[in-house]
Amino acid sequence: MTAVGTLLGVVGVLVERMLPTAFPRRLVWCFIIPISILLPGMYRYHHHVSVVAVQQAVQISSYDTSINRVWLTMTSLLILWGLANAVRVWLAVSRSRKPTVIDGVSVVITDSVGPATVGLWLSRVLVPRWVLGLPVDQRQYVVRHEDEHRRSYDAHLLFFASLSLLLMPWNLAIWWQLRRLCLAIEIDCDNRVVSAIGDAPAYGELLLKVAQAASRSPRLQPAFLGGMGSLERRLTALLAPTQLRNLQRFLLPAFALGLLFVVVWMPHPILGSHAHGSHAAHTEVSATQP
Repeated sequence: MTAVGTLLGVVGVLVERMLPTAFPRRLVWCFIIPISILLPGMYRYHHHVSVVAVQQAVQISSYDTSINRVWLTMTSLLILWGLANAVRVWLAVSRSRKPTVIDGVSVVITDSVGPATVGLWLSRVLVPRWVLGLPVDQRQYVVRHEDEHRRSYDAHLLFFASLSLLLMPWNLAIWWQLRRLCLAIEIDCDNRVVSAIGDAPAYGELLLKVAQAASRSPRLQPAFLGGMGSLERRLTALLAPTQLRNLQRFLLPAFALGLLFVVVWMPHPILGSHAHGSHAAHTEVSATQP
């Protein structure tokens, strides 16, 4: 599963490179992540390799209990982590003032949490107090960015995409794909804000300024600053997007299609039914011997 997810993730990165600037990149990962989950299950019906050794059957059955325990532990930790974040956000909102309107957007002013967009049933824009001290044009960038997240239901998208980790928390490829989704969401939002109310250099300068001011504040997703380590990539995509050369316009699609071919036709070892029968017979014979 990790190998499939990694290959599909590389395909997603290649497709992102080929897209025009205005195209919503998050759609790529909305397609890649579900396929990375569903495709390995389909290999049971389209496989090329069958494992029939009795010794391997015994090993697989002995590993099941340990794997399930690790799986349950990791899933429980993720659920607790999500609940802790939900409680943290609830406390931040409950301690804040009532929603107020700033630059035409209803926001909740917090002491330090944000800028961010939170909530599934009722999405709220959180703005820390220090944002109110920014110049009007810069403050409009921050508020508009979070309002774009709210109107695009980005918090809902990240929530449902993160549920894939509960199914396979051990799959490092899914973790990586979710990080790419977070980055794509922020880049899409940056492009919409810049095209609506301002120029890219001023917006990029504000990103650096807000990053310095909020360096000690808790990070939430989706948010003006996005995830850790994404700022440089967002600035590059905003101020110096990579232009594809003629050779790359041919090689990138060819490489992506080649990886898709490998993923679709990847052999998947499974335990043959006759191996199960041999294992059962072997167990019965061993039980009847004195």
